[in-house]
Amino acid sequence: MSRARVARRIAAGAAYGGGGIGLLGAATVGVLLAEVRLAKRSVGGGVAPLPPAADGLYGRGYGGGAEALRLALLGDSTAAGQGVRRAGQTPGALLASGLAAVAERPVELRNVALPGARSDDLERQVTLLLTHPGRIPDVCVIMIGANDVTHRMSATQSVRYLATAVRRLRTAGAEVVVGTCPDLGTIEPVYQPLRWLARRVSRQLAAAQTIVVVEQGGRTVSLGDLLGPEFAANPREMFGADNYHPSAEGYATAAMAVLPTLCAVLDLWPEQDRLEADRREGMLPVAKAAAEAVEEAGTEVTGARAPWALLKHRRRRRLPAVQDPAPLPDGRP
Repeated sequence: MSRARVARRIAAGAAYGGGGIGLLGAATVGVLLAEVRLAKRSVGGGVAPLPPAADGLYGRGYGGGAEALRLALLGDSTAAGQGVRRAGQTPGALLASGLAAVAERPVELRNVALPGARSDDLERQVTLLLTHPGRIPDVCVIMIGANDVTHRMSATQSVRYLATAVRRLRTAGAEVVVGTCPDLGTIEPVYQPLRWLARRVSRQLAAAQTIVVVEQGGRTVSLGDLLGPEFAANPREMFGADNYHPSAEGYATAAMAVLPTLCAVLDLWPEQDRLEADRREGMLPVAKAAAEAVEEAGTEVTGARAPWALLKHRRRRRLPAVQDPAPLPDGRP
C-alpha cells in the first residue's frame, strides 16, 4: 500500500474514532527503541544538557514601540532545544530573532515544550498557552512525533492528539506551523534493517501528521532527516553530545527551514521570495502532497480548496545573530 493511502487511513481513523493503527509491530518497535537507547550511549558517550530557558522578548531594537508579535513553541525536546547550552541556540530563540528581523517588530517568545513529551502532552501545553485570553499567541510552532514512535503510541492516536491541538489553537485565533516527525533513521548507530524501518515509520507518521494539520487549517514543514544533505554529510556536527538531539548547527539548519513558513503564515515573507516560492509549488490531493513532502525536507504543505493542498519549496534565509532575550513585559523570566 502506498504511503499516501496509509497516511490517509491513519488520518481517517483519527478523525472518525477508529482503533489504533500501528506503523510497525510492537516487537519491531521495541527493538527499535532499544537501538535508539544504544545510540544515545555508545557513540560519544555524551549526555544532552537540559534545554536552557529562552522565553523573553527578541528584536527589541525593532518597531519603535510597536506591539510585539507573540510566538509560542510546543512539542518535545527538539522544540525545547535540548542538546545546546545557550538560550540563543534553541530553535525558539532562533525563530523569534528571525521573525523579528523580517517583521521589523519585537517578538515575544514563550516555549511550553517538554523534553520526552509525546503527542498526548499537547493538550496540557495548549491549555497553558490559552489560559490568558488576552495573550493568545499570533503563531505557534509544534515539533512532535519522535517519542510517539519510540514509545509505541499508535499512529492514529498520535495524529488525533495533534489534530485536536491544532484545532484548539486555530479556534483561539493562532496560526499554526508544524514541523513534522523527524527521520529516526539518521540516528547513529541504528543499523540496517532497523535504520530502514525507522525511516519508514517516521516518514509515514509525518505524512499522516501533514494531512490532519492541513485539514485543521495549519501548515506543515517536513523536517525529514532534520534537513537531509547537511545531516547526511556531517552527522557528528549536526547532532549534539548524545548523538540523538541536534547540535547548535542542527537547530540552526532546522530553524532556517521553518522560518520562511512562519513568516508566510503571518503574511510577512518578502515579495521576491514569495514569487520564487510560487514558481516552485504544485497542487496535489492532500494525501499525495503529504507523501511527497516527506521525501524532501524543508517542503511546506498548506491547504488549498479541499481536497487539494499546495507544496511549496521556500528559499531558506540566513538567521540573524541572536541576542539574550529581555524579560517579558509582565515580568515573567
